[in-house]
Amino acid sequence: MITPIALSGFWYGLFVVIYIALLIFLGVTSLRKGHWIMFVIGIFFPLFWIIGAILPPTESARESGVE
Repeated sequence: MITPIALSGFWYGLFVVIYIALLIFLGVTSLRKGHWIMFVIGIFFPLFWIIGAILPPTESARESGVE
């Protein structure tokens, strides 16, 4: 039988893996859209990676073909 403590460790581990994967994805998306300042600030405050990923691409990123 699996103990509740071991099971909760599994869920915490799964949450950490999903959290790190989302941060990497959002950080790269922010960079691709030309929001490199948002990326740098997002290293300390990850909320800025979400904002940078949601904002539309900059003019220079749009010219290079990023949507």
